Amino acid sequence: MEATDRAILRELARDGRCSFTDLAERVGLSVSAVHQRVRRLEQRGALQGYTAKVDGDQIGLPLTAFISLTPIDPAAPDDYPQRLEHLPQIESCYSVAGDESYILQVRVTSPLGLEELLRQIREAAKVSTRTTVVLSTPFEHRPPAI
Repeated sequence: MEATDRAILRELARDGRCSFTDLAERVGLSVSAVHQRVRRLEQRGALQGYTAKVDGDQIGLPLTAFISLTPIDPAAPDDYPQRLEHLPQIESCYSVAGDESYILQVRVTSPLGLEELLRQIREAAKVSTRTTVVLSTPFEHRPPAI
């Protein structure tokens, strides 16, 4: 990937609402050249979309936790993401190496809400869980080191 494309991705990762005019100024290209490069990056899949960052505290979901899933039966099919996709409290699902099979990032209203979610996860996926509650978040969603 060219250095200019990396610079465009870096700027958009920092500010997805950046206008083509501002982006062109930041990377030293014309507006039309930036527009063409962004379109190509989108078509190639290097740039996969633009999202809003939502503050969990502001929307009534102040508790964030990570839940590790370990199969109870190692011979069971590895279809846990499909079994759990109906639970909207799960923000992210990561397949991982190690003792656990998956790690989920969740947001809930309270410790009681977390307890209920854990019950639903165990019931739906037939797994054992290990939970880590987030106390504070010094930073997250950092742009990749492009």
